[in-house]
Amino acid sequence: MSTPSTLQSVDSGDLKDRIARFHMVQEGIINQVHNVIVGQDEVIDQVLIGLFVGGHCLITGLPGTAKTLLVRTIGQILGLEFKRIQFTPDLMPTDITGTDIIEEDSTTGKRTWTFVPGPIFCNIMLADEINRTPPKTQAALLEAMQEHTCTVRGNNYKIQEPFFVLATQNPIELEGTYPLPEAQLDRFIFNIMLDYLPAEEELKVLDLTTTSHKAKVNAVTNPEEICDFQALVRMVPIAESVARHAVMLVRASRPSNPDAPDFVKKYVNFGASVRAAQSLVLAAKARALMNKRVHVTYEDVEALVRPILRHRILLNFQAESEKLTADDILGRLIEATPRPKA
Repeated sequence: MSTPSTLQSVDSGDLKDRIARFHMVQEGIINQVHNVIVGQDEVIDQVLIGLFVGGHCLITGLPGTAKTLLVRTIGQILGLEFKRIQFTPDLMPTDITGTDIIEEDSTTGKRTWTFVPGPIFCNIMLADEINRTPPKTQAALLEAMQEHTCTVRGNNYKIQEPFFVLATQNPIELEGTYPLPEAQLDRFIFNIMLDYLPAEEELKVLDLTTTSHKAKVNAVTNPEEICDFQALVRMVPIAESVARHAVMLVRASRPSNPDAPDFVKKYVNFGASVRAAQSLVLAAKARALMNKRVHVTYEDVEALVRPILRHRILLNFQAESEKLTADDILGRLIEATPRPKA
C-alpha cells in the first residue's frame, strides 16, 4: 500500500540526492549530539524519528538524566528557532500563546488591540517539566500541537513550519506534579523513557562535565530541509500486509475489540486510538529510511510499538496491583499478534 506520491514516482536522480542528503544530515545530527550527550542512542533515534515525521515527543525521566540538555542541544543542531518554557504551577495559558494588549497612537490618541506572540511561535519549543503546571495551562498547547495554529480572542494565528513540541516530565508519582490529560498525551507521537546510564558512560559524563571542557555544537540543517525530509519520509512505500499488522496491533490494545487477547481485556481500561496507527506507520517509514531502506518491514513496526503506545493505553487497578506496566502489556501484545501473510 503506497500513497500517490511515492519514491518510485519521483525522478531517480533527484531522489538519490535527497536520500543521500537525508542520511548525511542524520549522521551529522547524531555526531553533534554525542559531543554533548553520552550514550542514549535509542532515545536520540526516537527523537529524530519524531522530527522527521513532524511529530511531538514527550521525554520522561527522573531529574538529572539530561532531558533538558538533550532537547536544547537538538534545537541548536537543527538550525531551528528554539524557545524554552519552564512549566510551573503559576504559569498561565497566555504565557504560552501570547495575548492582545491595548496600544495608543501618540499622535492621534487612537487605541488599538495589538497581538504580542508568546513563546509558542517558534520552530522547536521545549516544554520543560510539562507536568508541573495544571491541566488548564497544559491545554493551551492542544490546538498548536494538532493544527499548528493558535487562537487568541477569536483571532487565528499560524505557527511557522516546521513546528515541534519536545516536552520533558518527571514521573507523576513525584511530589508537585499533575498527570497529563489523555487528549494531551495522544498528541505526542512518542513517550520516550530516559533511564540511567551504565557505569562506564556515567564515568564519561564526569569527564565531560567536571573539567574545563566545553562542548560545542554546530547547525547541520535548516527549517526548509527538515520540511523536505518530512515529505521524503511520507513517500516511503509500505506493503499492505505490514500496514495491516500495524492496524492489528493497535486494535488488539482495545479491550472492547472482540479479537483482543484475554490479558488486554483483563488489564486494560482503554486502548489506543486511530492516531496511534497513523503514528505507527509514519514512524516505521522514518525508521526504515534512517536504516537505509526504502521499504517498511514488520520489525520497523514492532520496534516502535512501545514508545508510541505506552502513553496511549490506560491500565486498570488490577494491572497496577500486580505491578504490571504498559510496556509489559505491549510486549505480550506483540508476541500475541501474528504477522499477516503477505
